[in-house]
Amino acid sequence: MAEDISFIHAADLHLDSPFKGLINTPDSIFKEIRESTFKALERLVETAIEKEVDFILLAGDLFDNEKQSLKAQIRLRRAFEKLQQYKINVYLSYGNHDYIKGNIYPVTYPENVFVFPEEKISHFIFEKNNQPMAQIYGFSYENRSVLERKAEEYKISNSTIPFHIAMLHGSVLNNTEHDVYAPFQLTDLLKENFDYWALGHIHQREILKNSPPIVYPGNIQGRNRKETGEKGCYHVVLNKHHAELSFVPLQSIQFNSITLDVSECEQIHDLEKLILDGLTEKEFPQLLDMTLVSNDKRIKDWENEKLLEEIIDLVNETIKNGRHWQFIFRVTVNVKQQFDENELFKGKHFFGELSRHFKEDPIKPYLSDLYQHRQARKYLDTLSEEEEKEIKEEAKQLLFNELLRG
Repeated sequence: MAEDISFIHAADLHLDSPFKGLINTPDSIFKEIRESTFKALERLVETAIEKEVDFILLAGDLFDNEKQSLKAQIRLRRAFEKLQQYKINVYLSYGNHDYIKGNIYPVTYPENVFVFPEEKISHFIFEKNNQPMAQIYGFSYENRSVLERKAEEYKISNSTIPFHIAMLHGSVLNNTEHDVYAPFQLTDLLKENFDYWALGHIHQREILKNSPPIVYPGNIQGRNRKETGEKGCYHVVLNKHHAELSFVPLQSIQFNSITLDVSECEQIHDLEKLILDGLTEKEFPQLLDMTLVSNDKRIKDWENEKLLEEIIDLVNETIKNGRHWQFIFRVTVNVKQQFDENELFKGKHFFGELSRHFKEDPIKPYLSDLYQHRQARKYLDTLSEEEEKEIKEEAKQLLFNELLRG
């Protein structure tokens, strides 16, 4: 009977991410932010050594872009060299962010690192005690995008080897939240008898199926307000009867969203204490995306007059110090709905027509000029369905509350 194998499954390290939207944070905090992806990498290595794993799988996007900084490549090589000291192999593929042909100055990695060299599916064999134990399959992106359904090309080639593991940097065919690369349907991954599918590309961790495990570990460090909560990797112990998966957090900084009801604030001065009272200390430094909700329209006046900005600066002065610091990097104000939308929607009047217009019309036509602007489009990501809904809802609330003022 084959013995167990133990490995770490991680993806989307995005080493040396620029964190462009956070450059206005204090220098000391921004320095920690820029270092956070490397700290997460260090914790990944420490976890692998502590768990005494057989190998590590890195399923694409190790770097944030194809022009990989020398710093990022050398830091990654050092991590691999440390793993080599403990006889831990690494199997890696490149994804859409760090595709092979984009990097004209690649660094050579130590002998314990096995890189899938091209877009054609290939495999490596992992041996344990001089016996073939696992056949690991995958491919790397040669160019920025892979649009073919690569999952259909995975074929088990040697059934005498106990374990077969597939690595795939791609997304479910109907995914609307991310750019779709190497698209697949779940049924595509079940046609061959693989013991584990190590996925990458989607930054939200998710187990698509338990038997066999089909797993997105998410990225190892959140990089923006949409990547909240714990980020890390999976430690997997695999045998022919079952797979035991344990999530291991690796992030050094957490992005989190927080909503506070500040309706009781009669004066702008009351906000500081209420916000401070609403914050609780966490185990990791926190970058906070804060929403302030109120049934008093004065909060919008405070926002427009920049008074709210001053209050947030005062709060940040209090909470930004210490080992587990917190910093509010974004504030959204939401005035509670002052109208019955269902009643407005039913009416045959101007408000009814306006309400129906918000519900039925897409926002993309109104943003086309912005996204086609030569300079602006460089800094714009494609909006997800959730983001489109947020924009429409905020615009609707603002317009209706102003029209119904008084």
